[in-house]
Amino acid sequence: MSNSRVIEIDSSGVAETTALKDFLSLIKIGIVNSNLITTFTGMWLALVVTNQHFLQSLDTVILTLLGSALIIAGSCSINNYIDRDIDPIMSRTKSRPTVTGKMSGAKVLTIGFSFITVGTILLFFTSITAGVIGIIGIFSYVVLYSMWSKRLYVSNTIVGSISGAVPPLIGWAAVDPNLDIMAWVLFLMMFIWQPPHFYALAMKRCEEYRAANIPMLPVVKGFEVTKRHIVFWVACLLPLPFFLMPLGIAFVILATAFNIGWLVMGIAGFKMKDDLKWAKLMFVYSLNYLTILFVAMVIVTVI
Repeated sequence: MSNSRVIEIDSSGVAETTALKDFLSLIKIGIVNSNLITTFTGMWLALVVTNQHFLQSLDTVILTLLGSALIIAGSCSINNYIDRDIDPIMSRTKSRPTVTGKMSGAKVLTIGFSFITVGTILLFFTSITAGVIGIIGIFSYVVLYSMWSKRLYVSNTIVGSISGAVPPLIGWAAVDPNLDIMAWVLFLMMFIWQPPHFYALAMKRCEEYRAANIPMLPVVKGFEVTKRHIVFWVACLLPLPFFLMPLGIAFVILATAFNIGWLVMGIAGFKMKDDLKWAKLMFVYSLNYLTILFVAMVIVTVI
């Protein structure tokens, strides 16, 4: 793959890019990286719970992380192929190589299906359960979300949350196919976290989604209804830390504090006059929430 710089800026204002940047955009490297954090956490906690040594399980660790990265990257590539007709309408997606034409549809599909195939095989080398969960994640993202619900139903975000919640399950199942209750709590944390995260993003990008005819909640129901839904989903996170007591009281307190902080910020949105400013605050909080708590789960088992 050539890494020569493309210096042209077209009439739509798409900035210069490189072949590497195009590839990373195609596979949505940000999504890959964030999901690998949750995959690693699920795997790490399974090692701790089953009293297995990390260094003695490096083969499983490498296979799991590489396999997960590949199926996520491959699924995102196919998602970009599917969305190539609507991505030009949205500012955050109009520079994707599937829009600019720097990657052909055939190349994108080849990358997508190749990554998914190899990634799935690697996950099956760890455990059958991890491989099956990986396939469920791929199917839910590519078929149930990208091809079906995204353009038809306001519940598309809920459907899409299934795929985003499976990485910690994959990580756990690679080590321990008999999924512990903690594994399912991690799944629920990820599933419940996604609606308030993406609803906040959808509020910020509401007019772009409207122009692309994507029935996101703020587009169909408006900001007030969206804010109520966000607060509801954040409130659903409140009991989950108490199912993670094996991680220690310090973590439970930390997670509860983050949940309450997010809920208070959400409720404050009903009094703020600037909905978009509030949505940005909620979106940024959600990013920090996920990263800090999943990293903290690892830290508390080490110290």
